[in-house]
Amino acid sequence: MTTWTGTPRIRTVLGSGWLRLSARVVTSVAVLVAVVAHVGTGPFLHGLLSIDVRAIGAAFVLSAAATAAAAWRWRVVAGRLGVGLGWRSAIGMYYRSQFLNSVLPGGVLGDVDRAVAQGRSAGNVAQSTRAVVIERTMGQLVQIALAVVVLAYFGREFEGYLLAVLGIALAVLVVAALAGTAASARVRGALKHEFDELSAGVGSPGAFVQVVVASIVVVACHIAIFGIAADAVGASVPPFRLAAVALVVLLGGSIPLNLGGWGLREGVAAWAFAIAGFGASAGVATSTLFGILAIVAVAPGLILTVASAVRPHRQPAPMPALVPAGTHEREDRD
Repeated sequence: MTTWTGTPRIRTVLGSGWLRLSARVVTSVAVLVAVVAHVGTGPFLHGLLSIDVRAIGAAFVLSAAATAAAAWRWRVVAGRLGVGLGWRSAIGMYYRSQFLNSVLPGGVLGDVDRAVAQGRSAGNVAQSTRAVVIERTMGQLVQIALAVVVLAYFGREFEGYLLAVLGIALAVLVVAALAGTAASARVRGALKHEFDELSAGVGSPGAFVQVVVASIVVVACHIAIFGIAADAVGASVPPFRLAAVALVVLLGGSIPLNLGGWGLREGVAAWAFAIAGFGASAGVATSTLFGILAIVAVAPGLILTVASAVRPHRQPAPMPALVPAGTHEREDRD
């Protein structure tokens, strides 16, 4: 009898990075093709041609504020997990990760690079990866919470869709919790360890408040950049209604099925603007300009990426050992 070996092969294929990359590329291209089929290429060109110096300058300032806040959030979590880093390093690596996220498929490869680079510097890649995962996850949770609050007041037309998405997410969490409970002791131990690490990263009231405040600043800056894009393309949307639509688009754009941010974001923007009564074309034009501004605003990350690639890699200098007070004096006398 021959032994069936299909399951390991299937697992290998499903776990392949090429498969995930292909899925993101196909999804992004399919969404963009569908959007073009619905609204044409005009809104994309309108968004591209609406860029000006004032919009770029404002996006640079807002992106710098968002990057500083995100770096602060990362430093809080990383410091509590024992892989702390300085301000300059945090901001520089965050700029670089944002640039890579904006030009590479998936929107997360920059964070992977940031986690590995910091992990090698700190001597603990696993812990640095946890810090990045925790700070990004907290940022997403705060963004979702803000979306729920804002949409409850200024985006009633999205409530039905939002409740459905939250219901599905809650069901997934419940199933995951039940699966974790029914899993082996080894799996339960691993889950408990990760939960303990999460508690260590943001468990104290002070750390939690800092992470939440930093995340609110990040989201607010992105909404402001989206508003600048909407104004530049001539979309007449009241401020609070714009915030509601922007949060829907940002949530859609955060799904890691995109090409450097492009794809789902434009599809969600077309849908959200149409549902809100402002027209799918206005949504596509706004999202197009927002994407361009987002890339231009993280240009410092390009400079840092190129500089990191051309300069020789040096291992960080070892930290000097701590010695009791008076030791050096005794050695000098000897």
